[in-house]
Amino acid sequence: MDSTETVSENTLRTIRFERPDYIPMTFWINPACWHHYRQDALFELMAAHPLLFGDFTWQESALPELDPWEQAGAPYTDAWGCVWQTTDDGITGSVTQHALSNWSALENYAAPDPARTNGMTAIDWAAIEDKVLKAKKKGKHVAGSLEHGHAFLRLSYLRGYENLLLDMADADKRLWRLIEMVESFSMGIVRRYVDLGAAMMRYPEDLGAQSGPMLAPEHFRTYIRPIYEHIMAPARKAGCLVHMHSDGDIRELADDITAGGVDVLNLQDRVNGIDWIAATLKGRLCIDLDIDRQHITRFGTPGQIDDLIHREVQKLGSPEGGLMMIYGLYPGVPMDNIKAIMDAMERYAAFHS
Repeated sequence: MDSTETVSENTLRTIRFERPDYIPMTFWINPACWHHYRQDALFELMAAHPLLFGDFTWQESALPELDPWEQAGAPYTDAWGCVWQTTDDGITGSVTQHALSNWSALENYAAPDPARTNGMTAIDWAAIEDKVLKAKKKGKHVAGSLEHGHAFLRLSYLRGYENLLLDMADADKRLWRLIEMVESFSMGIVRRYVDLGAAMMRYPEDLGAQSGPMLAPEHFRTYIRPIYEHIMAPARKAGCLVHMHSDGDIRELADDITAGGVDVLNLQDRVNGIDWIAATLKGRLCIDLDIDRQHITRFGTPGQIDDLIHREVQKLGSPEGGLMMIYGLYPGVPMDNIKAIMDAMERYAAFHS
């Protein structure tokens, strides 16, 4: 398994503020949806929205293969020794056993090898190189990615969230040894993608809670920001675009998150506030806006959904670029609302063109 993907020329122009033809729109369907909705109904919607789903054809469609940490009733141990469990097929589980919950285990602990694994499962760099070369021959651009939760979250998977926050508060010297392991592993992944000529590198993890960040800003600056700056440096040096993702309220961390030279910041709309995003980030970097999944798209009307996406495009977009949008579909959203989201994303993609 790998996280390599192609990136369109229009997307690169959007990120670089080079007047793209349209706003890049991504509609991602969580694997759990395929057993929570009628599959033929989802296929019909996909076929009816070619801007979002490209050359999708129902006849050639295949259901996504579940990752082992997305399989209910089957605990999975990742390459770091952390055990994951989920209760619903397709939904990423949570860590229920932390490899280093007791510091005594650190003495004989060894980090996984980035030549063999991405941290969650095995990685085949020869296959990735072949994939990249084939894409380049077709004139396509390639993006690589770290696994979601590469820094702060990985530390929390290893130690446990509460333990980690106490480690930071206590300035425990053992934490620095663990940070070095985590950073070195990620650096190995980043350098390999950069050496292959990736046009963009993704650095995804979650730092925000429903209100405020998951860790104190001063602890982020001390322990996590240096990791970001170090592992983003090879991409920056090679002219590779840097894409950062975090769910939750990250307003207090935004300046520190982007200090390493972030070109694209993927963040959630309503939890951070559309007005705040416009005032603080618009024009400074490319906004990859995560459309609301908690309120309007789940409980609102199709009209309210259209109004939300229309307002976001008006407020955050421009003819020069700098706005991308993504929606992640999870079980529970009414079918009429799913259609309304797809319709609005396609309707307003060319709003500034």
